[in-house]
Order: sequence, then C-alpha cells, then structure tokens
Amino acid sequence: MSTRRLRSEDYNDYSSTDVTPEGSPPGGMNGFAHPESYQRFGETNGTTWYQTLIHLLKGNIGTGLLGLPLAVKNAGILLGPLSLLVMGVVAVHCMGLLVKCAHHFCYRFQKQFVDYGDAVMYGLESTPSAWLRTHAAWGRRVVGLFLIITQLGFCCVYFVFLADNLKQVISAANGTTNDCNLNRTVAMTPTMDSRLYMLSLLPFVVLLTFIQNLKVLSIFSMLANVAMLGSLIVIYQYIVRDIPDPSDLPLAAAWKTYPLFFGTAIFAFEGIGVVLPLENKMKNPRQFPVILYVGMTLVTILYISLSVLGYLRFGAGIQASITLNLPNCWLYQAVKLLFSFGIFFTYAVQFYVPAEIIIPPLVARVSERWGCLVNLLLRVALVGVTC
Repeated sequence: MSTRRLRSEDYNDYSSTDVTPEGSPPGGMNGFAHPESYQRFGETNGTTWYQTLIHLLKGNIGTGLLGLPLAVKNAGILLGPLSLLVMGVVAVHCMGLLVKCAHHFCYRFQKQFVDYGDAVMYGLESTPSAWLRTHAAWGRRVVGLFLIITQLGFCCVYFVFLADNLKQVISAANGTTNDCNLNRTVAMTPTMDSRLYMLSLLPFVVLLTFIQNLKVLSIFSMLANVAMLGSLIVIYQYIVRDIPDPSDLPLAAAWKTYPLFFGTAIFAFEGIGVVLPLENKMKNPRQFPVILYVGMTLVTILYISLSVLGYLRFGAGIQASITLNLPNCWLYQAVKLLFSFGIFFTYAVQFYVPAEIIIPPLVARVSERWGCLVNLLLRVALVGVTC
C-alpha cells in the first residue's frame, strides 16, 4: 500500500457520538491498552526500534543543552532541577497522549498514519462543539504553521551555533595551547564575519537535507550522538573537579529571572516536533511508547545533571553556553568542534518535520517527471531561508 501523506479529503466526519465507522476499537481510547488494537500498513521497510531511539535522542540533544546551567542560575539550585524534572514529566506525558491519539485515529479510520495536523483536525471533528467541528481544518493549519516556524527556528539557531563556534575556534587558534591548566584570556585573531561562515556551510547542509530516508539518516544520527557523547564526557570530567562550596548559591532565584529559565528550558526540549514523524516511519510502531519513555528519561537525566553540575562548578560566573567557561586549550576547543559536528547532523532531523509538511503538497501539484527536481529545489530554498 502506498505510504503517501494523508490529506483532509481522505477523512469522513464521524464526530457524532452515536455514529462510528466500522472497525472502531471498543471502548475508544481504552482500546489501546492492547497491542493488537493498532496495526501499521505498508511500513515493512520502516526504521527499527534502535534507529528510532537514536533519532529521538538526537532530536532532543542540541544547543539548548549547553545553556541549561545558566537556566538553573536563573531559577535557583533547588528550584531549577525540580522545574526541569516537572517539565520533563509533562513533556513525556503529552508526547504519550499524542501518540495514543494518533494510534486511535489510525485504527478508527483505517489509516496508514496521521501527522500532527491530522491528529488535531480529527480530534476537533470529534468534539461535541459544533463550532470546533466546523473549523477543524483551521486547527490543522495552525498546528502546521507553528511546527514549521518552530522547527525552522531550531534550524536557524543551528546555523548560528555552527558559524559562531567555527569562528571562535579559528580566531583563537594562534593563542590556543596544549596546557589545559592555564585558563588565561586569549587575544582573538581577526577573521571573517559569521555570516560568511554560514554561507560556507550552506552547500554542505543542503546536501545533508537531500537525504530523505530516516534509515539512512540514522547512520548520521549515530555518528552525531557519538561525537556529542565524547564532548559531553570531556565537559563532565572537567566540571566535576574542584566543585566549590555550594552553600552560597540560592535555592530559589528571584522570580523576575524565572521566565528566563523557562524559555531556555523549553528550548532545550526541542525534540517534541519529531515524535510523530519518527513513530510514523517505524517498522513496528507498537514499540514506540517504550522507546519514548526510555529515550526521554535519558534526556531528562542528562539535562538535570549537566545543568546542576555546571552551575555548581562555575556559580555566578556561568555563561550563556557552558563551553565558554572551559579553558582555552586544544582539548576543550575540540569539544566545540565535536558538538558542532553533532549539531550539523541534528539539522537534518529537525528539518525533516517542516519538509514533510511543506514539500509533499507542492510536489503533488506538478507532474511526476518534475517531482524530484521540485522536491530538491524546495529543500534548497528552505535551507536558504534558515541560513
């Protein structure tokens, strides 16, 4: 069976409480307590549980992680990690509800899969409110617009992060030493503007986004995870040494700085938009809930540990990115390069979501002969916008 993207015209309105399509699961959402209540159609070449877990980790571990120690400073050494834990629990709970809703609508209407917009539209059409049922299509459009803005916004941040880190490493190269015990100020060598670094990265990012198969992208996600794991190990081994007395750190910071914590922490949980696309491409989607809980538990533990240890180590002197607090030697400059390598491949995972929303409807308007060319040109244009 074809794996084409669902369209609104494929859906029949069964929003009435006394009318349900043939084959609806008994008990509504409760039917999903049993694995056999949901069956994927036509995804025999989908991703495995391991590949999906790799993508999930990669989609959540990005540039926001490095700013979490500063976020804890804005919340307090006690309030900060507790807030991160609550946000992690809420995020995972909402992700789980979203997947259950998608499973429910797939089984209820015998669909291959539903995306975010479809899930919202079907949900609104099933409400008792006549006004919401009438405007259900607008829910789909609004969610699609927000997803496009959010995911392309992440991609914009990745371009800035890559360019700034490359510029920092190159401009400080002449003063960088092999002695990591010297944490001295280094005079930066003048180099080209960050925008020129972005332009130099543009062709490589475009080529990366031409890879449209999640199974192939899982290889690059694995490489990115290894690179970022190596950089995090180096960061951890530095910040756990010589931690000063934390008694002077406030348990809860002033409330006026708490919104800054909240904004940074929300940005760190940047993998929410990739949940349904990853689940939709799985060979066995019934495994996804376990993958979700395992993956997000690991992510939340990483967030809390790095943010707390980073703030304990540097205190009030913590900077916007914890890498800026590291000594200026080649070992820690390599951390920036390794993390940049990981962010480079994370771009493809985050870009996958808006590309799946924008490109298929436009490609469907042209003949099959020109479909591939239009697809690639649209990808080039979208990457150019984020650059």
